[in-house]
Amino acid sequence: MKGDTMKPMESETVELKKSTAQLERALKAVCAFLNHKGGTIYFGIRDHGEIIGQDVSDSRLKNISHKIRQKIKPEITPEMTITELNKNKIIEVIVKEGNNKPYFLDGVAYKRSGTENITIPPDELRRLFLEIDKKQWDAEIYEGATLEDIDEKKVKLFLRKAKAERNFEVEETIPVSEALEKLELKEDKYKLTNSSILLFGRSPQRYFLQAEVRCARFKGTKPLEFIDMKVFDGGIIDQVTAAEDFVLRHINKSAWIEPMKIERQEKWEYPPDAVREAIVNAVCHRDYESTGNIQIRVFDDRIEIWGCGPLPQPLTPDDLKREHKSIPRNPLIAKCFFLIKYIEQWGTGTNRMIDKCLDYGLPEPLFEEIAGDFVVTFKRHHINDEILKELNERQKRVIEYLKGKDKTIANKEYQVLFGVSRNTASKDLNDLVEKRIVKRAGAGK
Repeated sequence: MKGDTMKPMESETVELKKSTAQLERALKAVCAFLNHKGGTIYFGIRDHGEIIGQDVSDSRLKNISHKIRQKIKPEITPEMTITELNKNKIIEVIVKEGNNKPYFLDGVAYKRSGTENITIPPDELRRLFLEIDKKQWDAEIYEGATLEDIDEKKVKLFLRKAKAERNFEVEETIPVSEALEKLELKEDKYKLTNSSILLFGRSPQRYFLQAEVRCARFKGTKPLEFIDMKVFDGGIIDQVTAAEDFVLRHINKSAWIEPMKIERQEKWEYPPDAVREAIVNAVCHRDYESTGNIQIRVFDDRIEIWGCGPLPQPLTPDDLKREHKSIPRNPLIAKCFFLIKYIEQWGTGTNRMIDKCLDYGLPEPLFEEIAGDFVVTFKRHHINDEILKELNERQKRVIEYLKGKDKTIANKEYQVLFGVSRNTASKDLNDLVEKRIVKRAGAGK
């Protein structure tokens, strides 16, 4: 409201009060503006527009702020300014439309209708609550975050990758603000979603301390003694790569030479694609409202990937072993992960994990919910050290070899591979069959 000659009038977005003595009544307008389109309350102007002025002091301003924070729920912090009209000081309380509707004053929700503050009817209130339930956490606005918190390089790198992987038709040269809008990560002009900060923030942990991945390599098979431990923060896309690299540094890779092949054959102890899939799922689908963090634990005999939070309803661990629909907990994050080909959005990720492990000659991954968290466990081959002590070097080498090639080997191939006679090959292979390390697949094998 500017200019000494303008006569103030109440409207859908303006409430006039002669003084802060009417603060209790003004609180209804605060609540109504929050639940509507926002508005401004002026202390020092009568309701018919006469400007009489308002005594202003620090204690008076603090009292207004305190009352609003105390009475309005969810809590807000009002914006207040001192202005002058016709040489009279006026207190302005500026109320923006709320992002966490509905708002209540002493347990009652109000909305603005013309110049009145009316109680929101029960059926409308129910609709508001339904809308809250529909809105996912990753789509909520984070008050206080601005475009200055977004790393432009991360956005451009993402757009480049999305175009290469999914032919996403958004050029990396467009302004960051426009890119975020096209990704549905921003509302209005300046409002950033939680997901935009997690994906592209300069320092996401400034807002979400819990958004980190903790990785540990333990000695033996119990989580007691650390060999190595790292905590990865930053953007969640980078967390996936960092966590995967950590796992690969702490698992074995076997190598061998196959007959008639020049290049050395190599194979990781666990299928990297399956491990990566589990890490991606943990980061993409975790409960970011929880104060916990993702944990990746590497032991001598297994890898455990602990998500944060249970599976989305109505999914169960058993559902993940068969055909099922994708139910993302964080749809906007899932959409971005899809665009850079981290996920497929068809609910096939866990099935791919199972297939990769079986192709590797490993047991199926174990899907569990433990103490409210979803956990994926990859187990090594069932052969223990006691059994290995009973095997000769050829048998130990063929076990690694079989893990790398569809799990079959012919007697003749064994002879060529190790330079032994048919009888020796048969003896070695029969011994492995008797120890139930390999299965006989047909005559002559």
